[in-house]
Amino acid sequence: MSARTFLGPVRSLFATVSAAASVAGAVEANRKPRRSDLTRLGIDADAFGRIGKL
Repeated sequence: MSARTFLGPVRSLFATVSAAASVAGAVEANRKPRRSDLTRLGIDADAFGRIGKL
């Protein structure tokens, strides 16, 4: 297995975990998460924006 083949999925995993942490931090701080982070997580940013506080 070449380094490129191995590192691709690792980078993708790191980017996904980073996006999840970023979105969680934004939600905790009552801020709007970045659209790119929501998209990476498979969340529709427009639908997320319509969610009200519980």
